Amino acid sequence: MRALRFHHTGEPLDVLRLEEAGQPRPAPGQIRVAVEVCTINPADLALCRGLYPGDLPRGVGLEVAGTVDAIGDKVTGVQPGDAVFGPAPFTGPTAGAADHALLDIWFPRPPALDPAAAAALPMAVDTAQLGLDLLRIISDTTLLVSGGGTTTGFAAVQLARRTGARVLTTAGPTHTAALRATGAEVTPYGKGMAERIRELAGGPVDVVLDVSPPDDATIPELLRTVTDPQHVLTISNLTQARESGARDAFTEGPLGHRYDAVEACAQLAAQGRFGIPVARTIPLPDWREAIELSQSQHPGGKIVLQIAEPR
Repeated sequence: MRALRFHHTGEPLDVLRLEEAGQPRPAPGQIRVAVEVCTINPADLALCRGLYPGDLPRGVGLEVAGTVDAIGDKVTGVQPGDAVFGPAPFTGPTAGAADHALLDIWFPRPPALDPAAAAALPMAVDTAQLGLDLLRIISDTTLLVSGGGTTTGFAAVQLARRTGARVLTTAGPTHTAALRATGAEVTPYGKGMAERIRELAGGPVDVVLDVSPPDDATIPELLRTVTDPQHVLTISNLTQARESGARDAFTEGPLGHRYDAVEACAQLAAQGRFGIPVARTIPLPDWREAIELSQSQHPGGKIVLQIAEPR
């Protein structure tokens, strides 16, 4: 089968190559899917650069949607031909950017949900829900999501709004209308952001979830929107948070995954009540375009690789 993977670490465009690889066999508790689409995320770039080192070669593409074509021992509730989606393990010689992928965790894909829309969900929803859990968001919380135009930010805004929380968010013009449609109050990022946020909120906000791209100026600006540095939690601007007394999700440690939220959001997405923006769908042979777009840090949504021809 075809697989996009790397045999040594370095810059993604230098080390990745599309090549032939053996089809993986599902272990007990796993399924194998014929991949329709997978996503490319900043985490894929980090793996290429040496994050979580392990045996090589390794694949990229950490979220997939496809059709079950083989089942490991002790697997129940799913059968060949079922449409599924889920996070692809990254520790093996191939991952989701391949004709076939193994899944340890999977969810049924509702018939009304497009494969690309399904594949866009797992990482964004799981990460966003964990951040909201750490901040203990409830219905009377006033929350600022810094980076509402990112995929995780877009998920966090929608999830927080579903709790009844008041949500303010920073975003560029690409996603402003869609974010406002959720009931969020949107303001541009950049110079004067703290003043705009405090004016919108009528004072300091209760808590901040920062999922914006790394930027030395972000955390100092966000600290001006709250009364206590501990009211700011980041998943991206880690060094600035640790130096200023703000919280970061990695130091606090994982609470586990919130895959229940992923499955619930898939049902909502199938009804048109939830979604993660998809920036572009790019054929697997043109994978370099996908990597370049991801490296831009402002792709405008999920980057999807089309592995199989659409049905």
